[in-house]
Amino acid sequence: MAKKVKNPKTVNVEIGNPDQTRGDLKAIGGSSFDPLNNRLANQAISALWMPPSMSGDSRDEIANATIAALIGIAPRDEGEGMLAAQMVATHNSAMDCYRRAALDGQTFEGRQMNLRFADRFSRTYAMQLDALKRYRRTADQTVRIERVIVKDGGQAIVGNVTKGGGDGDETDGQPHAPAITDEHGSEVLCEDAFGEPVPVARGAR
Repeated sequence: MAKKVKNPKTVNVEIGNPDQTRGDLKAIGGSSFDPLNNRLANQAISALWMPPSMSGDSRDEIANATIAALIGIAPRDEGEGMLAAQMVATHNSAMDCYRRAALDGQTFEGRQMNLRFADRFSRTYAMQLDALKRYRRTADQTVRIERVIVKDGGQAIVGNVTKGGGDGDETDGQPHAPAITDEHGSEVLCEDAFGEPVPVARGAR
């Protein structure tokens, strides 16, 4: 007879301190919850190799540089903040392998191994950077119309407009939309990326 599985214990998380949700450290981790931002910063710093003999000033310098790198990546949400911390750790791991490969007295095998790992870390960093760019492009895929000006006698619609083979204007997939008919061949001025006027199709005469 199968044993009855007990329900797992639930964990209740309460945010009682409103100061934690002010987002003072959002520039570091991309979150409005500062304990998470602080955690991501400490994770990125802890991932760096620092010998025990390193002085306190050197450790502070590395920590400040790590924070500056996270701020420079400018994470906009928690997902970007986590990826930014990984990117910093990956970059530093790659550079540490390059450093070890160049040490005095390094054996040929040791140099080759470190260069091989450095190459892997460098490739991983490039993939992370590409992932961040793709993520941001997806989030920024919005259509924004700044200004549309129609001169006297013209009509305009926003959408895909195609010119039919006959004498009349047709709209593709928009049977309810009026066609653009401007007897004078006026232009619809739109502030596109190149600042050029967009011509309006001529109507039937």
